[in-house]
Amino acid sequence: MTHSEGLAARQAHVALPEGTYEREMGKEGFFGPAAHLYHANPPTGWIDWEGPLKPRAFDTSKFADGVDCPWKAKPLLTNAHCKYRHLLMSQPMDHLVRNGDGDELIFVHDGEGSLFCDFGHITYSEGDYILLPRGTMWRLEPATPSKLLLIEATNDSYRLPEKGLVGPHAIFDPGVLQIPKLDDAYKAQQKKPGQWKVVIKRREQLSTVTYPHNPLDVVGWKGDLTVVKLNWRDIRPLMSHRYHLPPSAHTTFLASRFVVCTFVPRPIESDPEALKVPFFHNNDDYDEVIFYHKGSFFSRDNIHPGMISLHPCGFPHGPHPKAFAAGAKAAKKETDEVAVMIDTRDALDVASAAESVEFKGYVATWNPEGFRQAAE
Repeated sequence: MTHSEGLAARQAHVALPEGTYEREMGKEGFFGPAAHLYHANPPTGWIDWEGPLKPRAFDTSKFADGVDCPWKAKPLLTNAHCKYRHLLMSQPMDHLVRNGDGDELIFVHDGEGSLFCDFGHITYSEGDYILLPRGTMWRLEPATPSKLLLIEATNDSYRLPEKGLVGPHAIFDPGVLQIPKLDDAYKAQQKKPGQWKVVIKRREQLSTVTYPHNPLDVVGWKGDLTVVKLNWRDIRPLMSHRYHLPPSAHTTFLASRFVVCTFVPRPIESDPEALKVPFFHNNDDYDEVIFYHKGSFFSRDNIHPGMISLHPCGFPHGPHPKAFAAGAKAAKKETDEVAVMIDTRDALDVASAAESVEFKGYVATWNPEGFRQAAE
């Protein structure tokens, strides 16, 4: 049963009472019970902040050291169910890897090249997701320096979200998913002589198995388990010109304890009564992480491609003041941002590599007049 007290909108995110700021207090990542509270001041209008719980941001563009193995990728954010890493690779791998801990999801921020795996050969380029089932043997051959996110579903499997009333072909048609091919490039690499090593990661420990031949010697396969590739340009987001949809409407992949969402360009709500920017909210069951891939991020200030924001659960967050003002004036007709979001049910730990590229002034960007911190 829905209750109401005092000054409130009849419908969430629509026709807010004049001079108020709506905050959604929700459960279960926008799927559960929720309350909408109407404030006289922005819920993010803080002027000071102390303690470990706070909004944080990290700049992966500052990483310059490449590695020759995905298991050397810099860990950024981790918990028992999710490992979030940054990988910079320029040279072809001379060995194979296998993840025994869970499915691996690669997002290509920059670069292009080839991935060889049990199922064949597939090329990659900017904006691709590549989903590697747990146990897959694979290696990369970058054609240009490649900056990649690795998002591991530890002891878990990725799956596609249920699309309900909009049907299975909404958001993206499964027909756009690409699979590796047993093509000439795959057959050619099978002929490389000599020993091959497979480095297996299990329980964050590495083991190496040596073969006298290339173990990517598959001549055929069948089944409904394979490596798949999806580019953000094939994602066609759900839209409503009269209502601002929650982030969960943009879910791309699901695991048991976190979700992966993709924000891609879309028209901004045209209804004059509809909220046109992300609403203030405290998503009190999930930590929220956004990787900013491409475009102009109108809901965030002091953000550029390659940066990551972390909003742990426990406090309200939302658009920066400039974005809120611009959205209210409807100056922009469509977004041009591309970003990858994960919401994790379990709290994330920040690794030392992330701390080394942290933008310490991020917490101040909602109210730069109230207090200032120097950005590193």
